[in-house]
Amino acid sequence: MPSNQSLEIVEQLDTIYQQSVTRLRAALTQFIRTGERPDPALRRDGAFAYPEIRLSYAGGRDPGPLGRSFGRLQEPGDYAVAVTQPRLFAPYLAQQIDLLIADYGVEVTAGLSTTEIPYNYVLDAGHDLDLTGASPVELSRIFPSTELSQIGDELADGLWVQEGAMARPLALFDAPRVDFSLARLRHYTGTPPGHVQDYILFTNYHRYVDEFVHWAIEQLDGDSRYTLLSGAGGVEIRPGDPDPKQAIADSAWRKHQMPAYHLVAPDRSGITLVNIGVGPSNAKTITDHLAVMRPAAWLMIGHCGGLRPSQRIGDYVLAHAYLRDDHVLDHVLPPEIPIPAIAEVQQALTRAAEIVSGESMEQLRLRMRTGTVVTSDDRNWELRYTASALRFSQSRAVAIDMESATLAAQGYRFRVPYGTLLCVSDKPIHGEIKLPGQANRFYERAIAEHLQIGIAAVDQLRGEGARLHSRKLRAFNEPPFR
Repeated sequence: MPSNQSLEIVEQLDTIYQQSVTRLRAALTQFIRTGERPDPALRRDGAFAYPEIRLSYAGGRDPGPLGRSFGRLQEPGDYAVAVTQPRLFAPYLAQQIDLLIADYGVEVTAGLSTTEIPYNYVLDAGHDLDLTGASPVELSRIFPSTELSQIGDELADGLWVQEGAMARPLALFDAPRVDFSLARLRHYTGTPPGHVQDYILFTNYHRYVDEFVHWAIEQLDGDSRYTLLSGAGGVEIRPGDPDPKQAIADSAWRKHQMPAYHLVAPDRSGITLVNIGVGPSNAKTITDHLAVMRPAAWLMIGHCGGLRPSQRIGDYVLAHAYLRDDHVLDHVLPPEIPIPAIAEVQQALTRAAEIVSGESMEQLRLRMRTGTVVTSDDRNWELRYTASALRFSQSRAVAIDMESATLAAQGYRFRVPYGTLLCVSDKPIHGEIKLPGQANRFYERAIAEHLQIGIAAVDQLRGEGARLHSRKLRAFNEPPFR
C-alpha cells in the first residue's frame, strides 16, 4: 500500500496540474470568445506548466541488496521529471516514490516544472471549447503547443546527454512524451488510456477479440474482481448490463486501426487485449505509446507459419529467441543486439499451457516447440524463399510471423517484460498453405484454448511482483523509476 507521504506528494502534483490546466483552458476560452490574448507574464510565471517531481541524493547510503531492478539511485545529484495527469498514474508514482524514500532516505517534493502543457492536450482531456474558427498556427503563437523537438526516446535509447542538464531524469518518459502517447492511444485503440491494464495481450486476428469479449462478459456476470469491460468505440459494459454482446457488436470499433478491449480491475491488474492487425509497423506504433503506461508485461498471442516438417497445424511455438527481419527498429536497436527471453514470462506461459490443456509437460512437448521465431516485414516472403531459406536454417527458426520480434524488441527497448506464444496456422514451405476451409476449422478448434493460455499466463505473472522486472532489461545508467 502507498504511504501517506507518497500519496500526499501525488496529491500536490495533481493540484498543480489541475491549476495549470484550468488556467490554460480559461485563457483559451477568453481568446476564442473575445480575441484577448493572455498576459505574457502568465507564461513567464509558469501558469501553464506541468508539475514536477524533484529529489536530491547526496550519495553515501547503501541500501544493500534490493532484490529488484528499479528504484535505485546509482549516482549522487539532483533528479527530476515533469509529469502529466498525476491522478491517472497515482499508484505507479506513489510506489516509485516510496521505494526511493524508504531505501535512500531522500526528500521527494512536488513543484512547478519549466515545461509547459501544450494547449492540444488540454482540449483532448475533455474540454468542449469550439476551436473550429481558430487558426492552429495563430493558437500555437500565443499558447504553448506541441514541439516535436522536445519529444523523443533518446533516454530509452541511450542517447540522452546530460551536459548542461539541471537534473538527472527520474523516469524514462517525461510529461510531453506521455501526453503525446495518451492522445495517440485514444486515437488508435478507440478507448480511454486510463482503462489500459497492467497486463497486455496482443493478437493479430479479430477472432481472438470475439473470444476475449465472450470470456470477459462471463467474468463480469460471475463472481469476479473485474468491474468493467471497456471496448473500442467507447462501449463500456458493467456487471448486470442488458445484452452486452449486442452492445459490443453495435460499437464503432471498425473506425479504429488497432481496437483494444480492457477487462478492468480496480488496481489495474486486469487484462488489456489489443488487435494490432498484421505487420511490424503496427506493432511498433502501438507499443511506442503503450510503454508510457508502464505495464507489468505484454505478451503476443497470435498465429504463425510453422517452419519444421514435424509441426502440425494447431501446434504452439514458445519463442526463446527472435530473428529480426522486421527492420522497423534497426536505426534505434541494431538487429545484432540480442533480445533475451524473460525467464519469468517463459515459465508463466509454459505453466499456463499445462493448466489449460490439462496435459503433462511430456504430452505438451509433442505439440509445443520452444525455439527461434522469425519476424518478417514481407507478408509474401514465400515468393523470395530461395533468398531466405539459408538464413532461416542458420537461425534454427521454428516459426515465422510479422509482429513477435518487434513486440519483444520494443519490450526490451522500453523495459517492459515480454513473451510470445504462437499457434501454427499453416506450414507454407511444406505445402500446407492457409486455405479458407482449413483455416475456419483451425480457428474454431484452436483460438479458445490459445487465448485461455494467455489469460492463465497473466494469472501466473501477477504473483511475480518486482521479480518480473528483470535486471536484464536495465541499461548501465538507468532512471530510478520503473
